Amino acid sequence: MYIVDITKEYLTTLEVENKQVELKIKQSEILKMIENLDKIEREKSTVKIMIALYCKKKEGNKTLCHECKSLTDYALARLDNCKFGNSKPTCKKCPIHCYKPEMRAKIKQVMSFSGPLMIFFHPIMALRHLLGR
Repeated sequence: MYIVDITKEYLTTLEVENKQVELKIKQSEILKMIENLDKIEREKSTVKIMIALYCKKKEGNKTLCHECKSLTDYALARLDNCKFGNSKPTCKKCPIHCYKPEMRAKIKQVMSFSGPLMIFFHPIMALRHLLGR
């Protein structure tokens, strides 16, 4: 009788361990899905902050100037219509350049200036952007 009880407990422990592994796998899958769901929103936040930093620190404006506001609106519209959706790479790594040439040149200026500043003002966002996550 005692041997049967030990075997029964062992199987129960094994089943519990299997369930824990299954739950961890499901949890990581859910976290990946959540991360992907808001990737476009994170990109939007990043680009808005980078343009605002550029406008404030480079151009010396207290609020967004007309040109930077137009660039922000354009960038957000591009992100809303991104063909890749939530599996989108960073724009620099993207195989399709959807920006008009003059807007692409302007956003490159903004990112070149604001990118290094992001480490000081928004370090986690900067690292996520650099890593493409």
